[in-house]
Parts: sequence; structure tokens; C-alpha cells
Amino acid sequence: MSKKNILIIFLFIILLISPFLFGIINISTKGEDEPKKISLILKTQSGDYFKNVRMGAEVAAQEFNVKIDFTSPRDETDIDGQIALVNAAIERKVDALVLAPSDYNRLVKVTEKAISSEIPVLVIDSKLNTNKISSYITTDNVKAGEMAGEKLVSLCGVSSRIAIINFVKGSSNNKEREEGLQSIISKNPGLKVVYRDYVAADSESASVLTKKLVLGDDKVNTIIALNYISSIGVAKAIDEIGLAGKVNVITFDNTPEQIEFLESGVIQATVTQSPFGMGYLAVKYAVLKLQNKKIPKYVDTGLVVIDRVNMYKPENQKILFPFTQ
Repeated sequence: MSKKNILIIFLFIILLISPFLFGIINISTKGEDEPKKISLILKTQSGDYFKNVRMGAEVAAQEFNVKIDFTSPRDETDIDGQIALVNAAIERKVDALVLAPSDYNRLVKVTEKAISSEIPVLVIDSKLNTNKISSYITTDNVKAGEMAGEKLVSLCGVSSRIAIINFVKGSSNNKEREEGLQSIISKNPGLKVVYRDYVAADSESASVLTKKLVLGDDKVNTIIALNYISSIGVAKAIDEIGLAGKVNVITFDNTPEQIEFLESGVIQATVTQSPFGMGYLAVKYAVLKLQNKKIPKYVDTGLVVIDRVNMYKPENQKILFPFTQ
């Protein structure tokens, strides 16, 4: 057979198999072009705090070209529901997981299961009792409690009858906030804590309790609510019974309702976090982790105590209304 014939046969074979070859190339590169899938599992999707977390995550997802699915249990007390959602994310083989754990201990096992399945996990909002996660992106909650305590002292001087209303017993956030707050109160013997307990997962429970505390025998004249849901309930109760300015109210977070109560003098101060930044940074660092780049093990997203005096400062307006920036 001549060299010319051999060349013709060779070219014919190449033409014959070229669609198959190009198909292989397309299949192998298609996966690289597809956006990475990140599961963001929140404690709840109700309330403005976690809506701001979601908004920050959505901005980052668009910027870094990733797909995010947002899920959560029915409320923050549904620990089993959140565990089931993490298991579902593992089954879907997501590329990364961002988790706001509702319980410091009970979410550990399923989280480590995800990590052993080679899914990097970043934890936001509340800490988790494991050192295997890729990054903590959260608030320094002990410091937050201390800041609330220092504001309490500036409002009340050295004498006050205080109620501390907490929320979700297994959450590290609330435990650490109370620790920080107590460290300041203990230095001032005239500050007397006459009530300390947890309320149910709704603002109405906090509202009913508040009326009982300020109108009953406890004679509470200062209330500190350590969570945005209980904060709203406390403020509503004080407003309804006409004790704005007569009972000191210190809250956490910056929902629209809280901002209105702050403006009207029902709330004297609120300790604000950065949920928008928390969501944004979680997605950003998840993307960097998937690119095998180094990310920080711990990120403190910052705190500011906002009152009627400083709430209109430009830097604080950005915190109160992050979605307008």
C-alpha cells in the first residue's frame, strides 16, 4: 500500500472518530465551568437577622459565581430538623457547607460526617464544639455581653433590678453573652439580677413575661434581651403598657422593629452584629477554600452598641441598613 493511500485511510479514521473525541473533551471541561454548589443551612429563615445573612451570601454568590441553596428548620429550637438538613446536604454531595448551628454539641457528629465526606464546612453565627471545621465566622459573644453590661452601668448607675431574658438554651451565643454580661454585673454589687431564664421561640412569650416582670412583685426596672426575637417581644410589651423610658431596655441586633423602638425611646440601646457581612464572608471563604487557598480559622465580624445618640452617624446607618448600601 502506498504512503498516499495510508495517509488517506488515516485521515478518514480521524474524521470518523473526531466527534467522539470532541465529545470527550466537552464532557471533561463542562464540569469545570459549572458553578460550585454551596449549601447554607440557617437556624431559621424568619426574622430580619437571618434575612440579612442571606442577603450577604447572595451578594457573594453572584460575585464569585457559585450556586447557593438556603435551608433551615422550622425554628431555632428544631435541632433534629437541622441535623436532617445537614445529612441531606451530604447526600446531595454539595461542594461546601455553611452552617449556623442551633446547638453547640448536637450538631457536631453530623458536621464531622460532612467533613469526612470531603465537604469543607464553615460555621457562622454560633460556635460548634469541634476543631475540624474550616473557619468560624461569628461575633465575639462574650465581648457582646460585656458591652451590653457596660451600657447597662452607664444607663442605671450602680443600682438596678435586672431581668435577663435568654433564648435557645443549647446555643453557644446565648451562653457566652450571658457570661460576658454577668462579668460586668458582678463588679457592681448594686446591680441585682432578680430574674434570669429562657423564653420560647416567639416574641409573644417574651412580651407576656415582660409585663409580668415589670408589673408584678419583682419590680424589674431594667431588662436585657439576648436575642432579636426576645428583644422584639420585650420592646412591644414596654410600649403597650406605656413604660417607655421608665424601664431600661437593652437588646441585641437591629431588626426594623427594634430600630423603630430605639427611635421612639422604648429601647435605650441595642448591641448590633454584622449578619450581612457574616453571610458574605462565609461564601467568599468557602469559594477560596474550594480553590485550595488559605482562609482564616476565625473571623470576628464586629460589634457596635447603638443608641439614640449615635444611631444617625453614617457608619452606624450602614450597620442598621446594610441592604441599602
